[in-house]
Amino acid sequence: MLLRTIDRFFRHEASGGILLMLSAVAALIVANSSFSGFYDTFLNAKLAITLNGEGLAKPLILWINDGLMAVFFFLIGLELKREILEGKLKNPKDVMLPGMAAVGGMAVPALIYAALNWGEPSLSGWAIPAATDIAFALGILALMGTRAPASLKVFLLTLAILDDLGAIVIIALFYTADLKVDYLFLSLLPLGAMIWLNMKRTHRVAPMILLGAILWFFVLKSGVHATLAGVITAFFIPLTDKWGKSPLHALENGLAPYVLYLIVPIFAFANAGVVLAGITFADLAAPLPLGIALGLIAGKQIGVFGVTWIMVKSGMARMPGGANWMHIYGIACLAGIGFTMSLFIGGLSFDTPDLMNQVRLGVLAGSLISALLGYGALTLASRQKQPAPLQTAD
Repeated sequence: MLLRTIDRFFRHEASGGILLMLSAVAALIVANSSFSGFYDTFLNAKLAITLNGEGLAKPLILWINDGLMAVFFFLIGLELKREILEGKLKNPKDVMLPGMAAVGGMAVPALIYAALNWGEPSLSGWAIPAATDIAFALGILALMGTRAPASLKVFLLTLAILDDLGAIVIIALFYTADLKVDYLFLSLLPLGAMIWLNMKRTHRVAPMILLGAILWFFVLKSGVHATLAGVITAFFIPLTDKWGKSPLHALENGLAPYVLYLIVPIFAFANAGVVLAGITFADLAAPLPLGIALGLIAGKQIGVFGVTWIMVKSGMARMPGGANWMHIYGIACLAGIGFTMSLFIGGLSFDTPDLMNQVRLGVLAGSLISALLGYGALTLASRQKQPAPLQTAD
């Protein structure tokens, strides 16, 4: 009976988002309990992999954020490549509406944050509210079941994928410090080998993964954020090999459960531990957490909903089939669930415990309110009379 219940849970579309939420709750409880000292000591414990004194020596929290999250970004890269070659990003007409909504949903939150933090050292965190957590947002939408049109999932998924692509570009352009050109040149060696293997349409992914690990090391040592190595490696995994099989599909399907149910919850547990002692509502009104929270809540709603409204009303795009404007508002709210990506970018922006605690406070508050608003709006939308599905133009 217990095994069947567990199996049903993991088969449900919302299971990833629920597990992510439970991990965040667990982090909050531990960070504010008598185990908080052990929690901090464990995350800051040094783990070293060296050979003759050369190698890597980092706190465990950085192994999680730089190492395990590289696997997370590797999976995102696989999904992006698949969607571009044969999925929702293949047809430019299908991408236009969620793509422009994603641009608005990144620009407006960043502007709101920048306006509230202008002239402050915390301005460097402007990209934190620009991100959307795919697993969490889709998990909330999945709770609606058949009450929400299937087109909404496609719209939200495409929006979130493009949002992640934008976050990857932001990390590459704005979060590179102390660039070491020698290691960057060394990274060309595994990169060249991956290009060669890709051109051969190899069916073996193990050599590509090994080369990706070497690329990760060189990129990390170069000063460019190492998670980008995961995305780069993913784009060299062949969609089809010379035997007609798909290494990309096999790797994506095999890796997804480990990322969704292990790596992302570990990241959440390690990064969501807000210390609540002494925090007041005045602390939430400080420029840093307020900029994040308002960016996620108001910025995403204005950006996503506003751009979608303009595109549809001007005739440049069509409303997703079977959806009404309350549905679109609900999706705009769900886009404000930043969580994983927002915490990740926050960790790149600040390295002091006090500032990171403010980041966690703003991200958790903004994501929670966005989730509740999104679920409420979608529930109201499901009670309204649905329009007839629009036929997609050929």
